[in-house]
Amino acid sequence: LEPAPADSGITFCRTDLPPPNRITSHAAAVGDTQMASTLSSGAVRVATVEHLMSALSGLGVDNVLVGVNAAEIPIMDGSAASFVYLIHSAGIAEQDQPKRFVEVTAPIEVRDGEKYARLEPYFGFRLSFSIDFQHPAIDQTGQKVELDFAQTSFLDEIARARTFGFMRDVDHLRAKGLAQGGSLRNAIVMDERRILNKGGLRQTNEFAMHKALDAIGDLYLLGRPLLAHYSAYKSGHALNNQLLRALSQQTNAWRERVFDRLSDAPAAWARQWSWQ
Repeated sequence: LEPAPADSGITFCRTDLPPPNRITSHAAAVGDTQMASTLSSGAVRVATVEHLMSALSGLGVDNVLVGVNAAEIPIMDGSAASFVYLIHSAGIAEQDQPKRFVEVTAPIEVRDGEKYARLEPYFGFRLSFSIDFQHPAIDQTGQKVELDFAQTSFLDEIARARTFGFMRDVDHLRAKGLAQGGSLRNAIVMDERRILNKGGLRQTNEFAMHKALDAIGDLYLLGRPLLAHYSAYKSGHALNNQLLRALSQQTNAWRERVFDRLSDAPAAWARQWSWQ
């Protein structure tokens, strides 16, 4: 991760490829959304960007150059915690331009059968996410999270939630070139009945919380932080991207919002500035 100029956004650079080898994160740059969010532009492709994007969103980082020497972002421990720690260690600097937000001004929703993802006006950032996995281990932990970032700490409550999957999916993922470093060290893995990790869960609602972590990363691919209430049922990377594309196209459903003073900003985002 390298510093980037104000208003340049979050740009990914494939350092193993000759120029042009850069992709600026945006909803329209998302290609494949099966099992992960993948940015693509011509022959340039960067997969599994959602955990890093979630960390950048949670820390309020607007501009950064991400260099990666392969087609997938490292999985780290399966959460956003490693990225958060390393970014904090490097430090976050305030730049000389106002922070720009996308404020949702009218409801917008996309559906796929019973699944849906929705954005509604809200002065802050609120997230309501429900999952529905038919598995004994997930049933025991709760399948819904309600988060309002005026009170919720991304670092304390969300960042450490790990990705999860089933043994039956491992071969399929690796055949697609994904999860090459995947193991019990960086994912919650289940067979048909139980969790296989000896240490169990990091938090009781880790499954639902990780889906929230993913959604935060997917939404940050809009290129700006959101002022909105996001609610979803069984949504994933594909539906989240459809929602952002629908929002981008309906220009009467959003506006750009700028806050020059910390006291004017919603508490959900003002907290981030105090971390700097």
